[in-house]
Amino acid sequence: MDLKERISVVLVGTQSPGNIGMVCRAMKNMGLYDLRLVNPCQVDHPEALKFAVSAKDLLEQAKIYTSLEDALADCEFSVATTRRHGKYRNEIWTPDEVVTRFDACPPHSRLGLVFGREDSGLTTDEVAVCRWQSTIPTADEYGSLNLSQAVLIFCYEFLKGAKEAAPVADAEDKPVREIAGTASLEPLYTHMEKTLLRIGYLNPQNPEHMMRTMRRIYARAELDEREVASLRGMLSQIDWACAEFKGKKGA
Repeated sequence: MDLKERISVVLVGTQSPGNIGMVCRAMKNMGLYDLRLVNPCQVDHPEALKFAVSAKDLLEQAKIYTSLEDALADCEFSVATTRRHGKYRNEIWTPDEVVTRFDACPPHSRLGLVFGREDSGLTTDEVAVCRWQSTIPTADEYGSLNLSQAVLIFCYEFLKGAKEAAPVADAEDKPVREIAGTASLEPLYTHMEKTLLRIGYLNPQNPEHMMRTMRRIYARAELDEREVASLRGMLSQIDWACAEFKGKKGA
């Protein structure tokens, strides 16, 4: 598949129908067509249709989900777009760096570009669901971008990356590494959290704190399906072995 054909744009909690319409137009301008909406406002609102202009087909074909995890289920890679930096928002790349990194991934892989709410962006938990993070460098005086502007910049970078890509030699005989997607990783993290709570490693009042660190570690590892299965097997063995667990060490 062409680079830009492997991209899904995911909007989370969009509040303005007009912004959804403008995102459709921006995507079609740059040759992207797969729009996914997580808990959006009214999609068939007149404002959405008005601002979509000639991209009404994207609006009509947009898929609607009730969770970000479901929207990214078939995406081996995902990138949370964010302006904020902090403890759980680091290793943040520019859009062109995301394109370069994704271009080096297995050629069948799919990437979800995730954009948050107009007023507050993505939550820390939503950022944690994504494998990578990215921001658009802007002036310090006023860094806020309209949602469709942000989408347009990312889409442009992927269009440019697709045009600049050099022909790839036939890799038919090379083994393809099956990178694990969200559909495999989220059950792994759920299992891991339950097991680590059971053995007393996580703070039951705030397990998300350490689990975000675990997510970052395994995101960098870019696990394949076999590795996920191995980790799930290890966690199952821990579950079995700690049946007689008497409490946290040193407690």
